[in-house]
Amino acid sequence: MQIKAVIFGASGMVGEGVLHEALRHSEVVSVLVIGRRSCEIRHEKLREVVTPNLYDLSSLEGQFTGYNACYFCLGTTSVGKKEDEYRRITYDLTLHAARTLSRLNPDMTFCYISGLGTDSSEQGKSMWARVKGKTENDLMKLPFKAAFMLRPGFIRPMAGLKRSHSFARVLIPLYPFLHTVASNYVCTLEDVGRAMINVTRLGYEKRILECEDIERCARGEV
Repeated sequence: MQIKAVIFGASGMVGEGVLHEALRHSEVVSVLVIGRRSCEIRHEKLREVVTPNLYDLSSLEGQFTGYNACYFCLGTTSVGKKEDEYRRITYDLTLHAARTLSRLNPDMTFCYISGLGTDSSEQGKSMWARVKGKTENDLMKLPFKAAFMLRPGFIRPMAGLKRSHSFARVLIPLYPFLHTVASNYVCTLEDVGRAMINVTRLGYEKRILECEDIERCARGEV
């Protein structure tokens, strides 16, 4: 299968890693990166569009056709944000992009970076988990070929990439221990990128992927 992928959030840690894996994979033949700032990467497979307003993609619709995957890695922390502000960034922006893409590319597989502890009931006490839960639930209602919600916990960064969070880099030496004692709470950034590519190629039995599912998909065990 030839994958033509749209990636949102490639200027962040997760998106940069997913883009790296996409560019090195033989079955990914082209990548369109959409963001508010440049990912600062040049590659023969890569085309980039920088736009100041991700809440209005109407002027870009002509560039979205012909893609069969979207890897949505754009997000923000809930720390210091009220629910309305967090929802606007996490839910409104994501669903606007997803609705546009599902209308233009019904044969698309959509992969969304969610988070460990997301609340599918949308009723819990944790604000961020409720908002993420509603985002997941409404993404899975859209008319994509398939939609997968990835819920990583701690993500070990990739060596050599620019966007790694400082706290994540500090924990890298502890990763083997963390993986031994809490394998469903940790995964690598390579795993996340490869899992997205493999569920696009091969599908998966679950629509919500926890860390152990992400690792399985990264190994091609689907």
